[in-house]
Amino acid sequence: MMDRLLALFSLPAMLLLVRPALAMDDIAELTQRVADTERAFAATMADRDLAAFAEFLDEDTIFFAGEQSIQGKAAVIDAWRRFYDGDEAPFSWAPSTVVVRPGGQLALSSGPVLNAAGQQIAVFQSIWQRQPDGDWKIIFDKGASYCGGGQVNE
Repeated sequence: MMDRLLALFSLPAMLLLVRPALAMDDIAELTQRVADTERAFAATMADRDLAAFAEFLDEDTIFFAGEQSIQGKAAVIDAWRRFYDGDEAPFSWAPSTVVVRPGGQLALSSGPVLNAAGQQIAVFQSIWQRQPDGDWKIIFDKGASYCGGGQVNE
């Protein structure tokens, strides 16, 4: 009897944990929002605005510099500060691929990284997490060098 009662009360709790997949229209809208957010994030480099860059980072974000990870928002800001020094941006990036998971809470963006002369030097991959207020924050970011001819080196 107690097992049945426990199962009866547990079912609603389990149903709350299950997130249904979003409709394709919702996923398309979220995909566009992530792409727009990635472009706004990239604009912080062109605008030379480190404070704006910081607004896109989750508190527990992890960025990779080669094989080394930089953990936490404050550490990432410190590591990236040098890229925001000076009048000219040393590189730029833009999303060419954005995919949102069916639950609508995580997304991946990826695309080319260009040097100041406009030549591709790397490929970035960012994982975004949707916040309770609907904003997207980066939780992981990693770049890989680009060798031309479609080759990417980790």
